[in-house]
Amino acid sequence: METTTSRHYSLLDRCLIELQKSIATVFGDPVATRTIPAADVKETVLSSEQRKHSAGLMRVNHTGEVSAQALYQAQSLTARSTTTRECMQKSAEEENDHLAWCKQRLQELGSHASYLNPVWYAGSFMIGLIAGLASDALSLGFVAETERQVVNHLQHHLKILPAEDTKSRAIVKQMQEDESHHGTVAVTAGAAELPDIIKTVMKLLSKIMTRTAYWV
Repeated sequence: METTTSRHYSLLDRCLIELQKSIATVFGDPVATRTIPAADVKETVLSSEQRKHSAGLMRVNHTGEVSAQALYQAQSLTARSTTTRECMQKSAEEENDHLAWCKQRLQELGSHASYLNPVWYAGSFMIGLIAGLASDALSLGFVAETERQVVNHLQHHLKILPAEDTKSRAIVKQMQEDESHHGTVAVTAGAAELPDIIKTVMKLLSKIMTRTAYWV
């Protein structure tokens, strides 16, 4: 009997699956496969300003995870080799945990996800398609560079998150460890080094997204 994991999906099947995933990512309630890192961390009393600041940062992180899902889904769809596709899918599953954790934390802080998430998802999906259509090596290189920049971004968040917000800090720390691992996996799988101009453009787009998502 053919199992779900062994079944060979057609391109149309994969497109429909990714469409379902995209709707769930942007409008649904993601379910984590791992326990949220802050589960055993006691909630502390935050001032109104601290809560607002933490919410803004976690909204940025949530938007980043929405974009990550778009990238991985597009790159998985266009991957030429089974190994590359499985690499993308595995990382996307772990990134989905981040998506769920950030959304839960936003709710705990009494805030909301970015209203522009559909825009960020669409843009990231297009970028992922372009990278994936170019080649598997370039696609993996894009993942490796993205994760490198995200690790640095999360390190910055650990510096500016309120020291009292131990729950958000626990989540961000685990996310940082996972992102570093995903980058290493991409490099091991054969990631190509991206040209400096592409890295610069990626940083610029990231700044636009993070500054906007913090407020909207």
